Amino acid sequence: MDLFVVPTISFRLLYGLLIMGHGRRQILWFGVTAHPTAEWIANQLTETCGWERIPRYLIRDRDGAYGETFIRRVRSIGIRDRPTSPRSPWQNATERLIGSIRRECVDHVVVFGERHLRHALLSYMSYYNGTRTHLSLNKNAPMSRVAETAGRISCRPILGELHHQYARV
Repeated sequence: MDLFVVPTISFRLLYGLLIMGHGRRQILWFGVTAHPTAEWIANQLTETCGWERIPRYLIRDRDGAYGETFIRRVRSIGIRDRPTSPRSPWQNATERLIGSIRRECVDHVVVFGERHLRHALLSYMSYYNGTRTHLSLNKNAPMSRVAETAGRISCRPILGELHHQYARV
């Protein structure tokens, strides 16, 4: 889990919350707000995993936004909180994913507001989980798919033609 900042067209700063599952590098949740609080982050975590499918560990940085409310919620759910060492971004895999989100999506889009950023991030999540290949997954996407061997190849634009999906029809 990690927070990142995105400027809007009016130079306001919006904060995105990214929650990622490490098993298959799948994006589980995006949250967007102008004012991240510990209570808001705790609610986002609860919405992500609910009270049924609870992860055993939560890896996060030592940002001040994760306040006492957040830590109490994590403990009450039964998740082991594992903050990374100070000034050690390489310990948190979401840092690399945030770099990909910036390079492949946010740096190419002029964000108008919270709704617009949420829409762009959800579109990117769909692309990332279902289409984008990863070398660590043997050139497969986080949501596994079968190889298509027959049919005509068609191109479908994704994220306003920022990326394309090629599939056999």
